[in-house]
Amino acid sequence: MLLHERYRLIKQIGQGGDCQTFIGVDEGQSLPFFCVVQQFAKQDYTPETFGQTAQRLEELGKHPQIPKVVSYFDENDHFYLVQELIEGKNLAALVEEQGAFDETQIWQVLESLLPVIKFISDRDVIHCDIKPENIILGSSGKFTKQNLFLVDFSTANLLSERQISEPKSLGSPEYAAPEQTQGHAVFASDLYSLGVTCIYLLTHISPFDLFDIANNSWVWQQYLTLKVSDRLVKIINKLIEIDVNHRFQSADEVMQALGMYSPQNLRVWEQGKIQNRVQECLHTLTGYSTVLSSVNSIAISPDGQILASGHDDKTIKLWNLNTYKLISTLTGHSQAVKSVAFSPKENILVTASDDRTIKLWNLTTFEEICTLLGHSSAVKSVAFNLGGILASGSWDKTVKLWNITTAEEIGTLAGHQLQVSAVAFHPQNQLLASASFDRKIRLWDLSSLHTQTQQKIENCPCYSLCGHAWAVLTVAFSPDGKILATGSDDNTIKLWDVNTGQVIHTLLGHSWSVLAVAFSADGETLISGSRDNTLKLWRVCTGEEIATLTGHVDSVTTVVVNPVAQIIVSGSRDKTIKLWQLVQQQSG
Repeated sequence: MLLHERYRLIKQIGQGGDCQTFIGVDEGQSLPFFCVVQQFAKQDYTPETFGQTAQRLEELGKHPQIPKVVSYFDENDHFYLVQELIEGKNLAALVEEQGAFDETQIWQVLESLLPVIKFISDRDVIHCDIKPENIILGSSGKFTKQNLFLVDFSTANLLSERQISEPKSLGSPEYAAPEQTQGHAVFASDLYSLGVTCIYLLTHISPFDLFDIANNSWVWQQYLTLKVSDRLVKIINKLIEIDVNHRFQSADEVMQALGMYSPQNLRVWEQGKIQNRVQECLHTLTGYSTVLSSVNSIAISPDGQILASGHDDKTIKLWNLNTYKLISTLTGHSQAVKSVAFSPKENILVTASDDRTIKLWNLTTFEEICTLLGHSSAVKSVAFNLGGILASGSWDKTVKLWNITTAEEIGTLAGHQLQVSAVAFHPQNQLLASASFDRKIRLWDLSSLHTQTQQKIENCPCYSLCGHAWAVLTVAFSPDGKILATGSDDNTIKLWDVNTGQVIHTLLGHSWSVLAVAFSADGETLISGSRDNTLKLWRVCTGEEIATLTGHVDSVTTVVVNPVAQIIVSGSRDKTIKLWQLVQQQSG
């Protein structure tokens, strides 16, 4: 069937109320492409009201997670709405394929869709049919911030136009809020449907079977096969409150509860013990007379006086932390500088680059000492132990160990199946941690290193930590060496007991990949940086979020804490370096 002389219907994929949905092909383009065509009965609209509806949906389609409206018209006694086809799998199909979702995936669903629900409610629209079938994971298959799409607005309640304010159906009974089934949908009705979607994804059981009719209460927790945190239970239970007055009233309110944003304020959720405090950025390094490039790595000298930063423009910059003045710019790498580190004993700076090399620099003369060659791909991370041994992690899947006094390689640690993204030494030298895109962290036993600094190290024993759902991007030991913190592409941070290899806490709150983690000098606070443009502070002993620092306008790629002063330093792709006071939060 050809519509409007260009849209050919291929197959029907849905029907609800008086709307039928088809996959179609737009043959009016030079390269035909697939689209979604929705057919509406003419008795439900006048040409004027249908045009108003289509224009409202066209406005919503400007959001990157809502399908764009391609065209709308009337033909053959029907109205038609043509939208882009979102390639991927809906969450109903995904849960059938992989089984029940875990907690991390549910946080990702909430953090991805709540801004979309806020967007449509800010425009006086209630979706009225949020359910797993209408949430699509994009074709990449990855739970990133903008890879979940909300589709099918055929039953949406468009509140600002009186003539089209009544819902055209009551939605899907399993997911519809009580007030919606009675014909009185409100903004909180969409939140209810989102909550019910979450409990279905967690249990893979029909919502009808998760509700105890006799006691008028949800019993979804009894059907869990994987443990979830009390925090997630509280969020979901408030989303699916039967009484709309006891429910979250807006997406803003839910996002506040999740800690997704807090403009200039340090916040915790309503049950927290920390007082809100305003956190100001102390200073921003922007280059003054020179223009900074994206910041990939920063490090502070052992005496706390000098800051080194590595940049996309192939340079390394040295800053005086007392005056905030630029001391020197070091050049020599042929590609982006991805990691910088100060030697603990000698007046040396080490830098690693995408050009596959590591360079040593004299901090007195600011001249290059030598170049270490050996990696066959980009070098992404370098770290020293207290004995002055250097470790480097590369996208060639290996970690190399170097004696910088002799500028010789003393060992290659192979075992990761994919790129090595980060390395960190245990403060007492016994262990080296490496993080990889293979979702694993390896702990290498280097206890014999002190006797082998002049020869190759072979068969180095190690064990792996597994638990992240996506690539592990950053790693750091606590000052006492008892805890290892790891940040991942799965938006989470995990705290591991170094002795047992068990997860102590999984920290949830970032809405995008965690790129950097660092401990405070006393080990009581963890600081994290993310692609969501924020830094977060966490109480290590409990795993609770203490604060969110906002101010960067692009990914926070690197974080360090000045070992001398209680100052956090963060670097970003927004081409700035920011200094923040590390406020010791007191409970009360």
